[in-house]
Amino acid sequence: MAQALIVIDIQEGLVKENPFNTKNFIINTQAIIHHFRDQNIEVIFIRHSEAEGLLATGSDNWQVYHELKPQENEKIFNKYYNSIFKDTELKEYLNRKNITDLTFVGMQVEFCIDTSVKVGFEYGYKITIVEDAISTFDNIHLSADQILSFYKEKIWRNRFAQLRTTKEILAIN
Repeated sequence: MAQALIVIDIQEGLVKENPFNTKNFIINTQAIIHHFRDQNIEVIFIRHSEAEGLLATGSDNWQVYHELKPQENEKIFNKYYNSIFKDTELKEYLNRKNITDLTFVGMQVEFCIDTSVKVGFEYGYKITIVEDAISTFDNIHLSADQILSFYKEKIWRNRFAQLRTTKEILAIN
């Protein structure tokens, strides 16, 4: 029952675009990362990568957000799809380490978080989402707040994952 924290796509370029509730999202994510490090639980970073565009591989925008700087011993996986598992070797790495429980923080709820939750569920991982350490952007159909509420309450909760607040996670141990 080993566990890991998965930090999904919190990158310079996306944070510069001002996702929903940016300040609290980053503060909560920092607290979660520090908590997992203090518990000696592995922290793994995922970086969305593109050949060109906002998150072009190697660009400043592509880097993990500077306030969440990975430590030297922490793994970073680059991905090219919405799933953290597709063509990343993450699943093989987790299997080698016998990691079965994943806690997710990150972006973007309706793309990479949702896909990764569902694929992880299909692979049999026990998934926890830190509900106040995930974010997204408004779109032409819904506000970011509506998107977050929809996925948390109608899609994930008690189906694909358990949802916990930062405060609840920090109270563990």
